[in-house]
Amino acid sequence: MGIELAVRPYQRRFVTPLHTAHGLWTWREGLLVRLRDNSGRVGYGEIAPIPWFGSETLEDALTFCNAQGGEWRAETIPDRLSATQFGLGCALAELAEEGCSVEQELAIPADSFANGDLCGLLPAGETALDLASQRLAQGHRTLKWKIGVHPIGGEIRWLKQLVETLPSNIRLRLDANGGLSIDQAEQWLAACDRINATPQSAAIEHLEQPLPPDQIEAMKALGRRYRTAIALDESVATLAQLEACWAEGWRGVFVVKPAIAGSPQRLQAFCHTHCPQLVFSSAFETVVGRQAALAVASHCSSAPAPALGFGTQGYFVDDWDTFTPAELWDQL
Repeated sequence: MGIELAVRPYQRRFVTPLHTAHGLWTWREGLLVRLRDNSGRVGYGEIAPIPWFGSETLEDALTFCNAQGGEWRAETIPDRLSATQFGLGCALAELAEEGCSVEQELAIPADSFANGDLCGLLPAGETALDLASQRLAQGHRTLKWKIGVHPIGGEIRWLKQLVETLPSNIRLRLDANGGLSIDQAEQWLAACDRINATPQSAAIEHLEQPLPPDQIEAMKALGRRYRTAIALDESVATLAQLEACWAEGWRGVFVVKPAIAGSPQRLQAFCHTHCPQLVFSSAFETVVGRQAALAVASHCSSAPAPALGFGTQGYFVDDWDTFTPAELWDQL
């Protein structure tokens, strides 16, 4: 046997289900993969699909891995299996000592980033008003709030209240998950422009994915009409979509989740060639995918880089965030 491929599924329950425009997200499911060669070298990877976001399903990924028959034999992984490309691509890179782990790439512990470098998450709805001060106390200076979950009038009112409580050096990201109509997006952008026109106020960094993924031209038009930046997220879930949006002329912000984007090597090559405006974000991976995704972000980011969207620890009922990849593998 050349390279042994082993796969272990996992399930993690969120402490509190996440409210998104796609509904409640209660369980995070995925696969850990381990490659081991004849010399005993090991490479770990994580396949963490989010099918409603644009990746393959967990079943698709597992089918592909099982088809290998316990041995890595595939020369290529189809682009439609973007999360699988990432997980196995990182495991292969680690096995080849090319380095897909943060420790190897940056020579620092994977989670030694200060919270000031990470975007803190706020829950949807009015609860965000209560938790914002907690996130600031933890050191976060950029916060992300889910919108498009409750009636728009109430959410814009809560935004105004939230901004009034925040110091002027704090930046807010609003994430609509593609759930707004054009009329609603205009209301949000108008509200954001008013906030950003007040120098002593906290700033709205961007409105993330206001419209469904296929409405790129409409979002371009909104970007020309309003001053607040618009960021693409669901529209660029995979590297193929990112390349397509770039080819169509989008030069605004791209939010990239490395764990579902596709091949880490191709993503890094794209970033080095085009130097797009990137914000890197978590897909709620385990420590395995988190380390690999942060390593990709470190390769693709230029200084000063926007806050990383990886303020996701503590969102699960388990203690897996404290494990090393090898320890987590053994735990499963």
